[in-house]
Amino acid sequence: MSMILSASVVRVRDGLPLSASTDYDQSTGMQECRKYFKMLSKKLSQLPDRCTLKTGQYNINFISSLGVSYMMLCTENYPSVLAFCFLDELQKEFITTYNMMKTNTAVRPYCFIEFDNFIQRTKQRYNNTRSLSTKMNLADMQTEIKLRPPYQISVSELGSANGFAHFSVVEYKGTGKISAAPHQRLEPVTLPGIVSFVLSLLCGALNLIRGFHAIESLLQNEGEDFSYVIAFFLGTAACLYQCYLFVYYTGWRNAKSFLTFGLICLCNMYLYELRNLWQLFFHVTVGAFSTLQIRLRQPQGKSPDYNV
Repeated sequence: MSMILSASVVRVRDGLPLSASTDYDQSTGMQECRKYFKMLSKKLSQLPDRCTLKTGQYNINFISSLGVSYMMLCTENYPSVLAFCFLDELQKEFITTYNMMKTNTAVRPYCFIEFDNFIQRTKQRYNNTRSLSTKMNLADMQTEIKLRPPYQISVSELGSANGFAHFSVVEYKGTGKISAAPHQRLEPVTLPGIVSFVLSLLCGALNLIRGFHAIESLLQNEGEDFSYVIAFFLGTAACLYQCYLFVYYTGWRNAKSFLTFGLICLCNMYLYELRNLWQLFFHVTVGAFSTLQIRLRQPQGKSPDYNV
């Protein structure tokens, strides 16, 4: 019998479960699928906004939008068109009920557990396909699925040694190819983000100017240390790269931002003799602030009015 077995709502940024349906099935297959749910939750920020994982007798489907992912487990023969319609209904209701501020600041797992009532009602409707036949335009949904089918995740990709999935290149109809770091839009820029971007540019410009002054001093005095020039230009490159990471999505983005911040700290430690404490504090603080804003600005999924 084809049916939806369970569903959950998860925050993309850190995999925090926000709500989930109450499951009573304790079979071995269901326990294994719950493990896949947890593994996928940790990798949502690296995955496209619409995916399917086939695990033998069961399929896991999910869509992501505005920093929140909607996941469901169904039997392998459940129609994918109905599965993504079900997820779309969850998405629209959740966005209508809770604002982004609440979801972004949530700290407790399942803090929106009352949303389970809507999940259960919707699950019952979708498990009774006769009641859906007159309420949905399945032709439009089938066309949408054909135009851009969900990305197929294999079980082996979840079990990679370093904890991150290595995605092979997959062809999407009408959308070209995606690879290990799928191109995604980032969440809208906030005022603190704009401030961090401007301050990073300012620090980069200050390092660049001091670097040229160090070159002039080196040309005039042979005893000057050339390593100071290198430190200034490395600081410039680090600040500009932080701006790049803030604007564009790349693979290992958070790790790169922390490494860049470490380089900024090392450069300022080396330039200790050429800068006073306030200058050092300013450069390091701006670097830390920019790193935080890069961490907070996560990839976003499709807009709320997306059909599937």
